[in-house]
Amino acid sequence: MEPIKTISGRIAPLPINDIDTDQIIPARFLKTTDKDGLGKSCFFDWRYNEDGTDREDFILNKEEYSGARVLVAGHNFGCGSSREHAPWALMGMGFHAVISTDFADIFRNNALKNGLIPVIVDEETKQQLLSLALEDPMTEVTVDLETQSLVLPDGRKVVFPIDGFSKYCLLNGVDQMGFLMKLDDEIAAYETAHGQRVQTTA
Repeated sequence: MEPIKTISGRIAPLPINDIDTDQIIPARFLKTTDKDGLGKSCFFDWRYNEDGTDREDFILNKEEYSGARVLVAGHNFGCGSSREHAPWALMGMGFHAVISTDFADIFRNNALKNGLIPVIVDEETKQQLLSLALEDPMTEVTVDLETQSLVLPDGRKVVFPIDGFSKYCLLNGVDQMGFLMKLDDEIAAYETAHGQRVQTTA
C-alpha cells in the first residue's frame, strides 16, 4: 500500500441513505479473492440493465462524473454484511475516499485497512457537497489525512475523525501485518524476556 497524505479530486454525488454492502458489491461477485476487475461490479445492479448495458438513470454512469476520486453518499454508508470486497470494488471504480455523515463500523474498518478513506462530516456539509456536485461536476475537494481535514471548494476545513493506528498505517503505507513486521525485533526481545521469566518462576 502506498503512503497516503492527501487526496484531491472531483466529487461524485450518490444521495442515497443506507447503502449496504450488497448494493456496493452484490454477493454473487464475492467468490474471487482478487481485487482486479471488481470495479466493474461495483453498484452492479444499479449501474446495468439486464442486458448488460448502462442504465442511463444511474447518476454515476453520467459522463461528467467519470474520473471522480471522492464519493459523497447518504447517511449510514456501508451497512449490512461484512465484506472486504466492498472497499475493493469502490477503489476499483476509482474512488479513494467516501464522504458521509455516518459509516457502518465494519465497512469503515475494512475501508481503512485497504486505503479507502471514510470521511465523516455533518449533515450541512454533506448537503452542501451534494448540491455543489450536482450543480458543477468539476467541483473538487481535498482530503488532508495529516490534519484530518476535508478542504471544501470555498476553502473551509472540516475536521473528521480517524483512529491513531489507522492514520499511522495510511500515512506510512503499511497494513496491520506490515506494522507488526516492522516491530519484529522488539517482539522477539519481548518473547525472549518473557520466556526467561516463565522458566525462572517454574
